[in-house]
Amino acid sequence: MTTRSRDRWRRTWREFRSRSLAVAGLVIVVTVIVVGAFATIDSYLFDAELITTLYYDPNNPQFVPLQEPSVDHPFGTDSLGRDVLARTIYGAKISIQVGVTAVTIAATIGSIMGILAGYAGGYVEMAIMRFVDVMLGFPALVLAIGVVAVLGFSLQNVIIALGFVYVPQFARIGRSTAISVAEEEYIDAARAMGYSDTHIVFREVLPNSISPLLVQASLLMAFAIIAEASLSFLGLGARPPTATWGQMVASGSDYLEQAPWLSIVPGLAIFLTVLGFNLVGDGLRDALDPRESSERRF
Repeated sequence: MTTRSRDRWRRTWREFRSRSLAVAGLVIVVTVIVVGAFATIDSYLFDAELITTLYYDPNNPQFVPLQEPSVDHPFGTDSLGRDVLARTIYGAKISIQVGVTAVTIAATIGSIMGILAGYAGGYVEMAIMRFVDVMLGFPALVLAIGVVAVLGFSLQNVIIALGFVYVPQFARIGRSTAISVAEEEYIDAARAMGYSDTHIVFREVLPNSISPLLVQASLLMAFAIIAEASLSFLGLGARPPTATWGQMVASGSDYLEQAPWLSIVPGLAIFLTVLGFNLVGDGLRDALDPRESSERRF
């Protein structure tokens, strides 16, 4: 990383820290990631023994069903007698796993497609952007449901579906950024020095397109989490007894009058996580372009 790049990111971090809402969002996001990381490590390395030792097994119906929140069970128990807090903690693992993986897939494919379209132009740009326009003609959630229906109902297929439907968002931003960057003098200098188009795209255009793509990724994390919860609510995601927030909201909807906490707790977890990623995305956008942020205030 060059000194200029380091200075730019330091300046961005200072701008980001100066925005209290962005910092609050970062605290929420980091908290959810830490909780999700704990659940992931516990699940894959310790077979859920850590949370069982420290608290309760999220999948073991070992308590009286539909207990109200108490000292022993801060969020109560569900209709099968499982601790709601333990299941909410494990639900964070699924949301973060789906969000990060799906957005990474979409960002990788979409960014490369968009940058190639913007840099190459001509028939390449026309073909890529027509494909993008067709995909954007369908609501993302409806398209995701269709993809999952074709591939089969599983968490892995939900990730693939969401990664696929969010490709156009990154492709459009990658294209517009590449068109702007391609007009810079250092691109002409790279061509004059005899560098190949591949070198220019991946060493010059892509690194200078990271900022808007990073903002888009943080905002789409929120959409991916909502989409995963929606698909789980419809029964298209992870299979029981795996704890997911959307599935918990769906199962709790049958007991809204008797035990409202069954839907309120996972619903609140979804709300706070989505709010956190949105605040981080807005903060990044403002920090990367302070002048535009000042114009929006007025």
